[in-house]
Amino acid sequence: MRLIKSFIIISLFTFSFWSCKIGDESKIDNTENRVINDILVSKESLILKANEGRWYYKEKPFSGYAVRYNSNKILEEKVGYYEGKKEGLAQKWFPDGLLQKESFYIANHLDGVVKIWWPNGNIASEGNYINGVRNGIQKKWYTTGQLAKQTNLVDGKENGMQQAWLENGKLYVNYEAKNGRVFGLKRANLCYALENEIIQYKKL
Repeated sequence: MRLIKSFIIISLFTFSFWSCKIGDESKIDNTENRVINDILVSKESLILKANEGRWYYKEKPFSGYAVRYNSNKILEEKVGYYEGKKEGLAQKWFPDGLLQKESFYIANHLDGVVKIWWPNGNIASEGNYINGVRNGIQKKWYTTGQLAKQTNLVDGKENGMQQAWLENGKLYVNYEAKNGRVFGLKRANLCYALENEIIQYKKL
């Protein structure tokens, strides 16, 4: 009887081990299938075929990195591509070389965290994407580093707490969005937005 129990335990352990191993191998395969070639070409040399949603280089879907330099020969932009579609890390820099924007793509769709910085190096915004749609916490900051806005989104729509602050730190929007309804303070004396990384104010 004790021998049978030992055999059952060993069998279950072996099955669990191989199940985990198979699962891990499938994840590795998916990652390996999207390894971006370490090739650099000028972004201007890529040709977009809009009907396919793919960028071509020398008549073939491009896999590698497209780069662009400013007039001072400082790297301005670098974007990864896999089989003609944006893939992996994409970055932009200010003329002085400071990082301006960082995002991630999967098959042309934004996926993961997108960050934008002010010219002074402070964070300007941070958003989360899933398959090209904003999901989760989205944040915006003033140039001073003061948090300006924090929203919660599901499939691009407000869901959960939505808040905004004046530059002096005073809370002026504070409400919860749930099932298309709003609960709480939805009032503003000032409209704040980022347009081309520049603060835009509009009186309401």
